Amino acid sequence: MGLLQKILIPVLGLVLAFCFYSSRENFKPEMLRGKRVIVTGASTGIGEQMAYHLARMGAHVLVTARTEAKLQQVVERCRALGAGSARLVSGSMEDVATTRQLVEVAETELGGLDMLILNHVGKSYFNYFDGDVGHVQKLLNINFLSYVAMTVSALPMLKRSGGSIVVVSSMAGKVGFPFTVPYSATKFALDGFFSSLRQEFSIQSVNVSITLCILGFIDTENAMRAAADVLLTSPAPKEECALEIIKGGTLRQREVYYRYASTKLPLLLTHPGWSPSPDLGKAVTN
Repeated sequence: MGLLQKILIPVLGLVLAFCFYSSRENFKPEMLRGKRVIVTGASTGIGEQMAYHLARMGAHVLVTARTEAKLQQVVERCRALGAGSARLVSGSMEDVATTRQLVEVAETELGGLDMLILNHVGKSYFNYFDGDVGHVQKLLNINFLSYVAMTVSALPMLKRSGGSIVVVSSMAGKVGFPFTVPYSATKFALDGFFSSLRQEFSIQSVNVSITLCILGFIDTENAMRAAADVLLTSPAPKEECALEIIKGGTLRQREVYYRYASTKLPLLLTHPGWSPSPDLGKAVTN
């Protein structure tokens, strides 16, 4: 039985990978043309790259982050790349006023919302847990509770448009890793909340999809600074990662694993009792 498991699990992983990558061929950039999209945490890293991809596809982009000067540069480039329109709201996602302002701008200036991409993240450390409860609480406010607040505020518009919620998470939200205790706790919270909310949407026939994005080591400035000297694996490019997130959200996939070989397959191999979502690799609606 043990030998059979060792043979079947890798084969199953390869089959799932084939299905996943085959499904992406259904994506067409024109699917985003004219769509109204909010991207949080968009001044740098993956969020910035998502804004550029959306702009090239002709979407109306509304970006937010703390630093207005950086956001202005992102907006200017989005316009140059062909965005239907590009706007910004600067502020911390810890502040409820920022959430309200984003929703108001989407409602009054964009006329609604088709996709909400939640990508912002608070700064944490890559080291042994130091017992700082205050840091955990602050990180929960930024990485989790603000996601909930933003979703609640944007949900009426998303229900009207039959839109999508895209949640950027991490392998640290599926498996507990050392040196990431506060960060990992917030990502596990995202998985629990949005996976449960998706089930409720299905029961209530709410036509809003939820895509949870499970990311590995990406070459963002923050990740490289925190973990490049510790992790042995090479980081994946943020530009490609950003595009895969957009594809998954557009195709209304339940989960996106990037890169697949370093995220989903290790979970299958190390947790043989886990069963993959029946919708993995397919565009699904709730």
